[in-house]
Amino acid sequence: MTTQATWKTSPLDYLSGRPPEYDGERIVSQYVAVRDGTRLAVDVHLPGTEETGESFPAILVLTPYYRRFALRDGDSANLDPCPTVAFYRDMFVSRGYALVAVDVRGSGASFGCRDGFRSPAERLDHHDVADWVSQQSWCSGSIGATGISYPGAASDFLASTNHPAVKAVAPLFAVWDTWSNHLYPGGILLTCVTKNYGTLAESLDQDKRELIPPYAYFKDPGLTGPAPVDEDTDGALLRAALRDHKANFDMQDFAQQLRYRDAGLTDNPDYTGASISPYNYASREADASTAYFSVSGWMDGGGYSVGTIQRYLWLDNPESRLMLGPWDHGARGHASPWRPNTDPQQPFVGAAVLRFFDKHLKQLNADIDAEQPVHYYTMGEEAWKAADQWPPKHRETVLYPGADGGLVSQVPEDHAAADHYEGDYACGTGIHTRYDRLYIANVDTYYDDWDGREDAMLSYTTPPLDTDTEITGHPYVDLRFASSEKDCCLFVYLSDITPDGRSVYVTEGVFRALHRKPGPYPADIPPTGPTHSFKIEDAEHLVPGEPATVSFELLPTSYLFRQGHRIRMSIAASDSDHFTRIPDGRPPTITLYRNLERPSKLVLPVI
Repeated sequence: MTTQATWKTSPLDYLSGRPPEYDGERIVSQYVAVRDGTRLAVDVHLPGTEETGESFPAILVLTPYYRRFALRDGDSANLDPCPTVAFYRDMFVSRGYALVAVDVRGSGASFGCRDGFRSPAERLDHHDVADWVSQQSWCSGSIGATGISYPGAASDFLASTNHPAVKAVAPLFAVWDTWSNHLYPGGILLTCVTKNYGTLAESLDQDKRELIPPYAYFKDPGLTGPAPVDEDTDGALLRAALRDHKANFDMQDFAQQLRYRDAGLTDNPDYTGASISPYNYASREADASTAYFSVSGWMDGGGYSVGTIQRYLWLDNPESRLMLGPWDHGARGHASPWRPNTDPQQPFVGAAVLRFFDKHLKQLNADIDAEQPVHYYTMGEEAWKAADQWPPKHRETVLYPGADGGLVSQVPEDHAAADHYEGDYACGTGIHTRYDRLYIANVDTYYDDWDGREDAMLSYTTPPLDTDTEITGHPYVDLRFASSEKDCCLFVYLSDITPDGRSVYVTEGVFRALHRKPGPYPADIPPTGPTHSFKIEDAEHLVPGEPATVSFELLPTSYLFRQGHRIRMSIAASDSDHFTRIPDGRPPTITLYRNLERPSKLVLPVI
């Protein structure tokens, strides 16, 4: 069941009735040693400016992006030293929470080194920090964890340790399966992220300020590297920690070794994509005792929304909630092309998370139990909706590529029809996309330059729609094709064509043909459509010129196509702005079959 009666108390209304209780804060900073002796830098933000003996629920933010920056002399009055935790600090501390910000091992002022992206060692660190927090006099004994992206996945890792004090977590814009949600969407390396993130990690972990300027959130020259802890008055401990970071992994080299789901590092074959994924450690025991609030947006990278949904579907706790909004990665902006305004979006997310933690960490009546567990936003309609399940109940509408670029509801009758598309490696999607925010590019308006990009693609378009048509859920394609090469990549885009002929980006799906053989995911990754194992043993090259079949999902969405608009499906062989190209140097010619024996199709979840 889906209803327009979304919230009994909306997040912003809840926030307006929950004003700050404390003025100011005090910060205590120190090292906390974890089980292997590695010392982690920890900041504790406590409500009020004076010690009162009160205890508070604690919220952990476990980050590789500096818990706090040191400031250049003279900048302390006009520059926030906590750009990566200010969102949580401002929402929670004044309302009676202790915020514990931690530099994960190998980052910031913490000692140790990072042997991979989301190293398994960090998971045990998170448990040990929570254990320390639970024993402090300022902690009430209840702990939550949250964070956007990397810290969001850290919340999952912490929950999986089943620490008894951890009562609730809110992973925001965070993966469930790092391999497919982040590094290899559709089995294709997302090079724009691995290359740029690698530079970002090097700039932060080794305090190379000269590499910082491209990264919007950290580029202010008044931010002068990680802040030392209180005891490190001469900076000697910080310098020693930074020396440890010299051994940190290189992101591009690391990612390229994990070309298949079951591929491991060359020096440690057991260190696979599973090793760095929350699903691999998911605990039914922890699920039963820990409430989850999973949040993502329709323009959240190349699979973060999928991971958020996969997490929610795996959970079996009635306290679990799912919210999917009109957001980019981190809700830095409203990403709907039809948005009514450009109001900041993070306060909405923060208010929803506050309401969730108030219930589970403070036992306040937040009216959550009176609401359906799923909330989602329909772009084009610009409306929030609620449902009992994800995806909401729908019917599948099948559209077929037809003659003269048509996209039709009738099964093709022709016995030999096909279209040929010469892959164009100049084809890309620009820099205002769902992917660019992942490496902290400052994107304000998404796909504002989309119109005309399909000219370099193979496209099929419906007649004008007779009625408004809402697509909510997981579209997928079933393509019958041939390639001139032994392997290729397929990029499928869904667009809204307005009555005046303008094209508006809706969503997309990407897939490497090598992985086309159907196969199951690992058991802890719930399927939302056609599945493939992405394992080495199931990889199969194409025979050039011979027909093949592949079915794969487009990224989930909720979008209202208005009456008189048209739906377009476009196919390309590359997105050179973001993904690696396969094969290098030989753009493939794709033959798309659209006949009775080999009917390609697009399947849409229509509400």
